[in-house]
Amino acid sequence: MLNLLKSWLKNSLMAILLVTIFLGINTAGWTPSSNAALPSGNAITDGKALLRYALPIDNKPVRELQASLEDISNQLRANRRWGAVSKDLSKASRILDKPSQILTSVPEERQPQAETWLNELKAGVQKTQELAQSKNKEEILQERVKLLNLVSLLEESMVKEFPFEVPEEYSNLPQLKGRATIAIKTNKGDLTLVVDGYSAPVTAGNFVDLVQRGFYNGLEFTRSEESYVLQTGDPPGKEQGFIDPKTGQYRAIPLEILVEGDKKPTYGITLEDAGRYLDMPVLPFSSFGALAMARPESQVNGGSSQVFFFLFEPELTPAGRNLLDGRYSVFGYLTEGKDILDKLKAGDKVESATVVQGIENLVEPQAG
Repeated sequence: MLNLLKSWLKNSLMAILLVTIFLGINTAGWTPSSNAALPSGNAITDGKALLRYALPIDNKPVRELQASLEDISNQLRANRRWGAVSKDLSKASRILDKPSQILTSVPEERQPQAETWLNELKAGVQKTQELAQSKNKEEILQERVKLLNLVSLLEESMVKEFPFEVPEEYSNLPQLKGRATIAIKTNKGDLTLVVDGYSAPVTAGNFVDLVQRGFYNGLEFTRSEESYVLQTGDPPGKEQGFIDPKTGQYRAIPLEILVEGDKKPTYGITLEDAGRYLDMPVLPFSSFGALAMARPESQVNGGSSQVFFFLFEPELTPAGRNLLDGRYSVFGYLTEGKDILDKLKAGDKVESATVVQGIENLVEPQAG
């Protein structure tokens, strides 16, 4: 009975929140508001999958391989459709029978390692096909995670160079020319994030730079709304962002959004104001734990150090209608620690934040 009551209350809260957003009721300061809606569709709700799809690569077979493996969990959730699972695995196997079509996108010096991953994938798919015959759901899901981790490595090996130049006007800001993994230790437990400089190099670069400086260590989570957002990054004192010790000035970060199909991000304007109502960001707010830059409501280029996690449960969010898309910059996703993030509230603390991988991708700002 208690669980039913909690479920009812949670759904009621979500309904009230959505009505509030649609009516345009807005709170002050650093609250992310939500008036725009994108068209419906089959939203991807796994942060790791979104990061895979966001990689700047162009190889159809590896994308089809990924899609087949991603789909397995969907089929197992949908009344365990074993026939569809077998179909996904058969498609993956056929793709792996033609490794040259995948290797053609891998630089020559990386191909020996890529061949090893492809062999491991082939063996793993065969093992998973056997598990599907015995309808072993839990082991299939575990094997799927291993296979998709290999796909991630394979796809990452295809990235040859950073795909675009950041506008010169932002050369005074840190930039992340690739990806970085961040470990955050809180008083409730540990979180792992991957931030994506391929899609948001300035926003991600600013965050990684601040992590390296120890800026977030000891800061509280200052705002928490159940099933909505969890925010941190507000430093002690009157300032609401990072003051660069070299300049003595507030470091302002522009709104930065890469749209699907575009070659580089747009800066300084929401997709709504740009008239791009139907366009979808490469990094959408469709996953629990999406990490985004907070900013004053009236200042699209006013973000600095404050960031927020998106806490909507995907199953309660209309597919493709994440109401913050195009108005705030997503620059990464939670990859480990969902249960911990779900427990954190205002008043809890970031004990430490550390860059554990990818610091070599951080480009320091040019002097000037």
